[in-house]
Amino acid sequence: MARVDFVNQLKALGYHTQEFSNNVVAVEYVVPIGKNKGKVALLGFPVGDDFPMNCPAGLHFNSSDLGWKEPIQNVSDSPLGSPWRYWSRRFPDWNKTDRSVKAFMAHVRNILTRI
Repeated sequence: MARVDFVNQLKALGYHTQEFSNNVVAVEYVVPIGKNKGKVALLGFPVGDDFPMNCPAGLHFNSSDLGWKEPIQNVSDSPLGSPWRYWSRRFPDWNKTDRSVKAFMAHVRNILTRI
């Protein structure tokens, strides 16, 4: 049920979702601000059975068309295969939020506007 709740909350925010293996839910994401404003990436979030108690631990990203360099730290191969990469980015203040997908996507926005 956790992944279903995550998907439903993404859809309520206007995202079209895709589901992959390894409990990954993906969306097309348009960077709203920063030097990459307007660029699009396909992002995947590993959603565990413990959502919303815990948020996804990071994100898979396919930014091959973005023209930006991938982050240097905490990036590894993704089980989704090439050209996907996995970027481990914890949300340390998750317990201080309402534990919603909206709060998680604000965290994602903060991450992607800093690259």
